[in-house]
Amino acid sequence: MYTSPDAVPISASFKVPAEDFEEITAKKGFSPHHYVARFKWVDLDDINRLTKNEWEFYLKQSYRLIAEKLPLKIRKEIGM
Repeated sequence: MYTSPDAVPISASFKVPAEDFEEITAKKGFSPHHYVARFKWVDLDDINRLTKNEWEFYLKQSYRLIAEKLPLKIRKEIGM
């Protein structure tokens, strides 16, 4: 996940599961990321569209999705 803190409003991008991609990008404020949508990354135009609980969910999910693709040695180093 990454953010654009200098943008107004603050925007963010994160990875979602392939099976949820179409549903999430259909929501207001969400869109397929213009460079990495094929890897199921989405853009959110304003971070305030999500609650704290939703952010925690999406952050953990995105981290897990990315970490699962790492080599075994690195996954062990980060405790996965």
